[in-house]
This record gives sequence, C-alpha cells and structure tokens, in this order.
Amino acid sequence: MAGAKMSAGQLVIFILAAALHLVAGYFYLASGLVAPLWGVALLMLIWLALAVWGYRNRHRPLVLLVPVVAAVAWFVILTAGETLFGWTP
Repeated sequence: MAGAKMSAGQLVIFILAAALHLVAGYFYLASGLVAPLWGVALLMLIWLALAVWGYRNRHRPLVLLVPVVAAVAWFVILTAGETLFGWTP
C-alpha cells in the first residue's frame, strides 16, 4: 500500500486522527508541570511511536485508535507516576 492513493474518506479519517493526536501531544508536553524530565521524555517517546504507527496505518480506519491509545497511556502513566513516584504539581 506504500504509494497508494487515499480515498476521500480515508483522508478525512487520517486528518481527524492526526488532529486529535496533536491535541494529545499538547497534554503530553504539559505533563512537565507534574512529571520530571525523564517522565516527560518517556511520554514523548510513546507519543512519537504512536504517531509513526498511525502514519504507517493511515489507510485503515484503525488509525482512529491512535489518539485514544495516546489518551489512555497518558492517563495511566501519570496516575502510576503519582502513585509510585509521588509526582505532584
């Protein structure tokens, strides 16, 4: 599918997923208010890996799971950081 043209529906789904993933990225960056630098670096690596995975699967509706997984991962990691390491604002 590399180089295959996207249909209009696929393009709309991909743009929606990308926009929502960018919104998730804002929260990942803002986590520096709570998490230490190494925690934010870990979060950004996860966010970037999800972005790459989403781009590679841009022809599938499954790409809409990328921002959902990003939101769940962000919540779980920050909650675990608070519980295990005492991350607080």
